[in-house]
Amino acid sequence: MANFVLNAQARAEDKQGKGASRRLRREFLIPAIIYGGNAEPVAVTLELREVVKALESNSFFEEVVEIKIGDKVENVKIQALQRHPAKNTPMHADFKRA
Repeated sequence: MANFVLNAQARAEDKQGKGASRRLRREFLIPAIIYGGNAEPVAVTLELREVVKALESNSFFEEVVEIKIGDKVENVKIQALQRHPAKNTPMHADFKRA
């Protein structure tokens, strides 16, 4: 079992893009994507407070993370994390399937 478990919601195609991502961030949500492996990429939304809590530990960047999307669980590793230049809060995350 992974030390880090994040809850996510899948994003519809009409909820993707710059404007939609800005609206999500105002609601304290982070747009993210899960890709790699044999499956198709999945756009998801994570809660800001869960991600900030996980980022307090340096091992978050090294270990496998479980992302729960409804009843499906994805085992992933963080590939990239974009942060706000002044506030240092996460703005977008890329996860690669492990």
